[in-house]
Amino acid sequence: MFRWGILSSAKIAREQLIPAIAASQNGVVAAIASRDVVRAEEVARQYAIPLALGSYDELLSRDDIDGIYIPLPTAQHVEWTLKAIEAGKHVLCEKPIALNAGDLEPLIAARDAAGVTVAEAFMVQHHPQWAKTRALIASGAIGTLRHVQGAFSYHNVDPSNMRNRPELGGGALPDIGVYPTVVTRLVTGAEPLEAAARVVRDPAFGTDIYADCRLRFADFDCSFYVATQMAARQSMVFHGSDGFIEIETPFNVGSYGHPVLRLEDQAHGRAEVFRFGKTDQYRLQVEAFVRRARGEDAPIFTLENSVANQRVIDALYRAGKSGGWESV
Repeated sequence: MFRWGILSSAKIAREQLIPAIAASQNGVVAAIASRDVVRAEEVARQYAIPLALGSYDELLSRDDIDGIYIPLPTAQHVEWTLKAIEAGKHVLCEKPIALNAGDLEPLIAARDAAGVTVAEAFMVQHHPQWAKTRALIASGAIGTLRHVQGAFSYHNVDPSNMRNRPELGGGALPDIGVYPTVVTRLVTGAEPLEAAARVVRDPAFGTDIYADCRLRFADFDCSFYVATQMAARQSMVFHGSDGFIEIETPFNVGSYGHPVLRLEDQAHGRAEVFRFGKTDQYRLQVEAFVRRARGEDAPIFTLENSVANQRVIDALYRAGKSGGWESV
């Protein structure tokens, strides 16, 4: 079994990744580290993790750990991903793995030198609703794709939360703007050429709390908004000449609703509904990562893909400042 080490007792690790690894067919959580060893011990007891440590470096130095999962604050992702790579560990790092595309170049070089597997943790890549969306578009089920429309919002005004702290990498675009971008690129196989955005920042926090975004692709357009101080909502629509596909819960399946995909024709005379049950996209993600680390041809979100996605976020920020279109 692949032996995972968890770098931090963050909420997403406790609620999503540790249970996903425990339910997986090819991995176990062998250790957890926190700067607060008491906290590490509490989480270890809760999830029956054999080893709790009070130092990230101590975890990285252990020979009985194969891979590291990093759910630290965003501003620390590059630093600890690099340290884990240099320690010879495979690394699955929470999104966004970096705050600008240029920061990923040292990670790619280190990964190649160490010969390890490194991936950004976009669990949505592994949910079957996106494979179905991609197949429907490719088959011509909605004709020619003309426009993609998306929304992702939640309400969080906690000043201590990392999403509201710029020094920790907070903000709407890094936290959730990455999702409409990722799934659009995923299902179309296309890359945006230009970006425009209106970005609003909280006067106290300094983080972007709302972004109205537009992307130009060669053959279609994309528009979406993200917000951290609006009522919770998620939606993605792929609109074509002969119909459209609407994904009701595109990202956080479960907490925002059930995974339902609706395909409608141009005249609204026929509709097909696809349901995907209780698919655990986090479990599928960790299982695929382990297979890839073992040399199998399994899907992961590569660092090269991370660079392409981060270039879009970088361009949206530039556009928010310039007020015009920016090249991606």
